[in-house]
Amino acid sequence: MPAPAPLSLSCFDAAIVDLDGTMVDTLGDFVVVLNRMLGELNLSPITAEAVGRMIGKGSEHLIRSVLAHVEGDAALFEDAYARYQHHYLAINGQHAPIYDGVAEGLATLRARGLRLACLTNKPTAFARPLLAIKGLDVYFEHMFGGEAFERKKPDPLPLLKTCEALGSTPARTLMIGDSSNDAQAARAAGCPVVLVSYGYNHGRPVHEVDADGYVDSIADLARLLGPGSR
Repeated sequence: MPAPAPLSLSCFDAAIVDLDGTMVDTLGDFVVVLNRMLGELNLSPITAEAVGRMIGKGSEHLIRSVLAHVEGDAALFEDAYARYQHHYLAINGQHAPIYDGVAEGLATLRARGLRLACLTNKPTAFARPLLAIKGLDVYFEHMFGGEAFERKKPDPLPLLKTCEALGSTPARTLMIGDSSNDAQAARAAGCPVVLVSYGYNHGRPVHEVDADGYVDSIADLARLLGPGSR
C-alpha cells in the first residue's frame, strides 16, 4: 500500500471521532457483559480475544456473532439482547479505560478550531453516558449512536449526516477511527481518514486498511497534521 500523503490542519474544519477502540478501550465491558448474558442462557463463556474480533458493527451484529461463536440457537437473540442491554447499562464504563492521549488530542483539535462530533455504532443509551463518565462529552458538539440514522458504519450515511450537523463538507471533515469500518465509511463519504494503531479492527492489523494516516495516539494528530493555517 502506498504511503499516505501528508495532511495539514488547514485542510479541515471538523473531525468525526469513533468511540470503542478509538477513545475508550471498552473490551473489558463487553467481555463482562457478554459472559453474564451467556451464563444466564447456560451457554459457554467467550474469550476477550474472540470478542475483540466482533466489536464495531453494532450491538445486534455483536450478539448474533457471539451466539454463533458459542453455538447457541439463533432463536435466543431477543432474550440474549435484552439481557445484554440490562447488564451493559449496569456496568457501563467500569472496565473501560480511556486510551492515552485522547483528552489531550481532543483538546488540541478543539483549540485549533475544529468542530467535533462523536459517531459510533454503539447504542446511544450506552455511548452518551460513557462519554460523560469518562469526561469526554465536553469536547463534542454532537454525539450520534448506532440507531441515530437508518444505516450504520461502514455505510457512508452516518458520516454524511454528521457532516451536515457539523456544517462541514466531507472533504474538510476528518474521520478518526480504529477500523476498516471507519475507513470504508469515510472513503465512501468522501472524508479523509486517520486510524489509531491500538484499536480492534476486527482482529486484523490496522495498517492493512486504506487510510490517509495512522497514529499511536490522538495526541499524535497534532504532529501528523502540522501547524497549518486557518
